[in-house]
Amino acid sequence: MTVTRVAAASVGGAVLAFISWFVLQTSSLPAFNTSMVTRALATAFSMIVIAVTVALLWLHSRGRLTVLAEIAAPLAPVGIVVATLGIPLSATKLYLDGVQVDQGFRTQFLSRMTETMSNQDMNYFGLPTFYPIGWFWLGGRMANILGMDGWAVYQPWALVSLAAAAAALTPVWRALTGSLPVATAIALATTAIVLTETADEPYAAIVAMFVPAAAVAAGKALNGSWKTTAVLAVYLGVSATFYTLFTAITALSVVVLAVVYFVVNKRSWEPIKHLVVMGVGSILIALIAWGPYLYALVFGDYQARSTANHFLPVWGTAFPLPFFTFSLIGLLSLLGLFYLCIKIRTFFATGLTVTIAVCYAWALASMVTPLVGTTLLGFRLEVLIVLLFATAGILALHLLEMPSPGAAAAATILAAAAGLVYVQQIPEQNQAHIDQAYADTDGNGERADRFPPDAGRYYADVRAYISEHGYEPEDAVVQTDEINFMAMNPYYGFNAFTSHYANPLGEYDLRVDELTRWAEGSYDDLEDPDAMLEALDSARWRAPDVFVFRGNLDDPEEPLKTHVGHDIFPNEPNMVYERLYFNPASFDSPAWDSEQIGPFVVVVRNR
Repeated sequence: MTVTRVAAASVGGAVLAFISWFVLQTSSLPAFNTSMVTRALATAFSMIVIAVTVALLWLHSRGRLTVLAEIAAPLAPVGIVVATLGIPLSATKLYLDGVQVDQGFRTQFLSRMTETMSNQDMNYFGLPTFYPIGWFWLGGRMANILGMDGWAVYQPWALVSLAAAAAALTPVWRALTGSLPVATAIALATTAIVLTETADEPYAAIVAMFVPAAAVAAGKALNGSWKTTAVLAVYLGVSATFYTLFTAITALSVVVLAVVYFVVNKRSWEPIKHLVVMGVGSILIALIAWGPYLYALVFGDYQARSTANHFLPVWGTAFPLPFFTFSLIGLLSLLGLFYLCIKIRTFFATGLTVTIAVCYAWALASMVTPLVGTTLLGFRLEVLIVLLFATAGILALHLLEMPSPGAAAAATILAAAAGLVYVQQIPEQNQAHIDQAYADTDGNGERADRFPPDAGRYYADVRAYISEHGYEPEDAVVQTDEINFMAMNPYYGFNAFTSHYANPLGEYDLRVDELTRWAEGSYDDLEDPDAMLEALDSARWRAPDVFVFRGNLDDPEEPLKTHVGHDIFPNEPNMVYERLYFNPASFDSPAWDSEQIGPFVVVVRNR
């Protein structure tokens, strides 16, 4: 029954979100950053969703409109996703934060997966992906079905996938708690917290949504439930193909919990047996995505080096303590803290407590590991800590008994109003990201706020010029520092823009050295075009077929410019960019064609 409910809720949530997105995209609402209309609509629809849901659950508790309540409860979180993200983004084709920095790389990966169904790196030719492929692969299939470009499918796929996951929360928690109102309350709170904390990373948000449920279910699984063990194995395996950090936290928590039960149960091997089965099953699923990369890492001739963890922002230097914040979530977290202390011996409290402890231990380690040159990205765990405490707080409220029906009604109204206060702040919390979605130039060369677009308006002309020379995205290597061009157009890149998003197998630093050698040599021994061609062809990687520089062909003395990045961790910011200058004379031969397109000089090798 639970599996059927989860499947039905997810499909229903996805369909509802997609229909809502389609209707919103065909509307003529004003831009979020130039008008208050979409903000007002977001608040209004959030209130409608919460008020209707609370009313139906109240009637359900009295045996009335039960079928309607059963349908509305799992779809209520979907309404929150649409109201707080879909409506504010309705007048732009981009997702939160546009194509800025991290979002640019995510868009590039989605564009790559739109072009292929195979396991490929977002940037480097001939390499399997290092970053989890699951969410992006599925998004690519949605793009293929709808006939959309990768950059354009980002927003609808993010909304649909978030909605599908949020809808599944209610039946999952109903199976764990046995109460539809409690399950709905946890689902709504989880959705609201995730949309506030990490909505710009939808694949991470989806994994985070189920961490509290996994923490609770782990106790049941390790104490003899093979059905729950199988479910957790599937969750851990699938989540590893979406987002590894939250998967690692959950897996480590299960291991610690198994050890706790092993000791408490007088060295019973039952928890260990279930742990092993869960681990083997999840690893086998995860290898579907991770297998090609691990095989290449072990058996390939690569000087692999990863700097993905070289990031420690200021908010990663303090421990998240949500129960000391003056807010609804702060109050829930405080109640949750008391609940965990009082009910520590129950499956619910033990699982949540162990997972919270693991999160704090990981955050502590992340603050110390810079001494050995890296971090554990502990700052990203704040959303999990908040989710775990808030979930415990709702479970604590469930234990309270109202002295009278009037008191119960008052408490319900108060809870609904408090929920609205928090939910209506979601667009405000994401305002910078929403504004950027309107301010960035999209793949059509337009800004959604109708202000003049930036140099991205020339990308279509650049792509057309490359295509005129017989190069298509699936078989062309481009060297450029225009990450937005690579995000919108799925060419392979000679190098990634930063080492932090570069595949370790791509040998980022060695490629930077090679680019620097070519640039410096273009004013020395590589000034001769034949010498430059020989240098390109002798590289250990496939050489660029196209260079997209900044420059001016009308001035032959002006160099062609590009940039390379250098990791300078533990400094913050953790990157410094170096400008490289290429001599136009090195490309002055029949082997190359050059064209000035806006501020870009596009140099294409003739076939």
